[in-house]
Amino acid sequence: MRRSKLNLVDLAGLARVHKTGGGVGGGRAGQMSKESKYINQSSFNLEVVILALHERRAHVPYRNSMMTSVLRDSLGETCKTIMVATVSTEKEHTEESLSTCRFAMRVGQIRSEARRNEDVDPYQVIKRLQTELWRPRRG
Repeated sequence: MRRSKLNLVDLAGLARVHKTGGGVGGGRAGQMSKESKYINQSSFNLEVVILALHERRAHVPYRNSMMTSVLRDSLGETCKTIMVATVSTEKEHTEESLSTCRFAMRVGQIRSEARRNEDVDPYQVIKRLQTELWRPRRG
């Protein structure tokens, strides 16, 4: 049995906390700041995993966030990883565009052995063996 998996991760929400108002005041600004902190923490953990994979460390901290746990087999196991990065040419977005390019470069440095994901279905093996057992022998 062959299986495929496709993970699409949108990192576009990686806004800096100070750009969301830093939690000043209540209401929506505070909520956005809280969300930004969680997003930034997840992206930091993803970057730590990517660096560990690139440096081929013995321990890769996949369990530090839900996102890295979910992406474990896609990042460092036997899958092909592709990153598509989009950047802005606007002057006010230069810092974020450079950060995105650096991140994409680190993702591109991950080396893995892409292999076909195949599982053996025990019921199919039993059926095949039964067929071989009951097949009339020639000779």
